[in-house]
Amino acid sequence: MTINCKGKLIDLSTPKVMGILNITPDSFYDGGAHKNEKDILNHVDLMLNEGATFIDIGAYSSRPNAAHVSQDVELKRILPIISLVLKTFPETLISVDTFRSQVAKQTIEAGAALINDISAGKLDNDMLQTVANLHVPYIMMHMRGTPQTMQQQTNYNNLTKDIIFYFSERIAQAKKLGIADMIVDPGFGFAKTLEQNFELLNELELLKMLDKPILAGISRKSMIYKKLEISAKEALNGTSILNTVALQKGASILRVHDVKEALECVKLLEALN
Repeated sequence: MTINCKGKLIDLSTPKVMGILNITPDSFYDGGAHKNEKDILNHVDLMLNEGATFIDIGAYSSRPNAAHVSQDVELKRILPIISLVLKTFPETLISVDTFRSQVAKQTIEAGAALINDISAGKLDNDMLQTVANLHVPYIMMHMRGTPQTMQQQTNYNNLTKDIIFYFSERIAQAKKLGIADMIVDPGFGFAKTLEQNFELLNELELLKMLDKPILAGISRKSMIYKKLEISAKEALNGTSILNTVALQKGASILRVHDVKEALECVKLLEALN
């Protein structure tokens, strides 16, 4: 399974790691950690050296009950960072974490390589068509409602089946518009209870029937630290354990805060196989 990023074919038959660069002041784990250009570049440099294939940049915090941010603010935050990163590390494949079509358009024009949309096009009716026009890979995530309302929307008939049905519909829609490369992200922590997150991870291999690469974003999330009664800062060991499970169940991309440890999971499992 390959995806085309700026003319470069990325082979996902060996799982890849996506490093997270949050430039929001209020993300749940590293909000406000990267305050200036030097900090940002050091962090990107570290993640690339540790083996990240993609750097995922987000300027809108999507944690539960996060403050809503206007499109202008999102663009003002993210565009300078994309040009900063690409000026220093021109080969970087930047993924942009946004649900807004205008942000998608302007960031891809600024040199980003793929779009990572928590709403799979449901929060902006122009998103799918925009991504199709841009000819870039599209990560579509499962969520209900918005980051502000999602945790009130956790009633499912059958969680995994409902998610597969949701993706079948979104994939058909995206395909019809001409999006070639799609990746599905089941959305751990988005409109799901603690128990549902574990149920979903346990059944993750069922998503293979969609015939799309699977992205798992479990890194330091509350399903780890609440279950273990620790903080997000102490959740690296738990992250590695659940990343390993996700890989065993078919994940092709791990979206993480800690690249080195995630790649160790990939390498050790490759050695087993």
